[in-house]
Amino acid sequence: MDKRAFIKNMAVMGTGGVSIFKNLDKWVSQVEHLPVEEVAKDEEFWANIRSGYRLKPDYINLENGYYCFTPQETLENYIHHLREINYQGSYYMRTVQWDNKLRMQEKLAELAGCTADELVITRNTTESLDLIIGGYPWEEGDEALMGEQDYGAMLNMFDQVAKRHGVINKKVSVPLHPKSDEEIVELYEQAITPKTKLLMICHMINITGHILPVRKICDMAHRKGVEVMVDGAHAFAHINFNIKDLDCDYYGTSLHKWLSVPLGAGMLYVKKEKISKIWPLFAEWNKKDDDIRRLNHTGTHPVHTDLAVGNALEYHHRIGADRKEARLRYLQNYWTDQVRDLPHIILNTPVDRQRSCAIANVGVKDMKPHDLADSLMKKYKIWTVAIDGAGVHGCRITPNIYTTTKELDEFVEALKALSKK
Repeated sequence: MDKRAFIKNMAVMGTGGVSIFKNLDKWVSQVEHLPVEEVAKDEEFWANIRSGYRLKPDYINLENGYYCFTPQETLENYIHHLREINYQGSYYMRTVQWDNKLRMQEKLAELAGCTADELVITRNTTESLDLIIGGYPWEEGDEALMGEQDYGAMLNMFDQVAKRHGVINKKVSVPLHPKSDEEIVELYEQAITPKTKLLMICHMINITGHILPVRKICDMAHRKGVEVMVDGAHAFAHINFNIKDLDCDYYGTSLHKWLSVPLGAGMLYVKKEKISKIWPLFAEWNKKDDDIRRLNHTGTHPVHTDLAVGNALEYHHRIGADRKEARLRYLQNYWTDQVRDLPHIILNTPVDRQRSCAIANVGVKDMKPHDLADSLMKKYKIWTVAIDGAGVHGCRITPNIYTTTKELDEFVEALKALSKK
């Protein structure tokens, strides 16, 4: 979408709040003529971007995968919305609440590459995908297929529908270092039977950063009459893609991750012709079966977060989706290239640069992931998260656009020291 048109639309709808983007516009204008791969290495540019964040000096934060906290520009607008809605009270809630939410959905749909009537704002990925898992028209004996490395909350929901409806859950284990896309497609294909109804895959596996070939998997599954639900918690606004190009049936994500919306915002996409078959979690009044809003009745909720979606989108567009992706991939490769071939270092993320972006997972031989995370924090003041399961044993390392190569140098030196011990 054209950046200036987006900003103009924000102003017209009256939800722009505080605007302090002048410096950001100046910095971007100085590099927008350059290839994104070149800008990815421009430490001065990204140091300027970093200045727009309030960062704790106590540690280096390499755990942005859980929650990418907001830059100050988005935060100030969020606070503005909170104050304004508190000022207007029920007048806002009974007059423009839903119109503004619809406008946010329209802006999200433009970034996602779908139509606004196929998308709703939820609270997170778990809610988005559980709406599909729990609302699917299961019959006893139906099969669901998923990966061992998929997110625990969704696996738990599949366990629940198995107990409730007699669904049979089947799991495959995604290889850490596949030789080709076809290896992954074949893995899922071999597990499909005539009883398989729904396949869940990650767009980007949360514990390793592995990007799966979603379109190829969807094409294979659809040829066999199987629908595909994609967990895009870590992909949306992280890597640049179009949901329509994926051709999945359902897609869920968390907007408080890589879009950096304040906590409590997610998104659910449902292909238009699939909406009517899903039962809503909470009953909605007077909505047609093909109206996706019938899946989104959650009662009174923090609507100021809905408005902040627009500000986060504005920030994302100003940075530039391709520019952001290039920087995130550069940061991951910057540190993984330095340690991948070291003795006692185990990388659980594919070496192929197009199979990952910001997220990677690293372990030290004969060292438990918890002990590695504990040592990184206590000895080196580097905050990470331990992953120990589903064939993955290490720490997930997740920089963000404000992360510096100097911080990653400190992390690399810490890894080298710990691996020698």
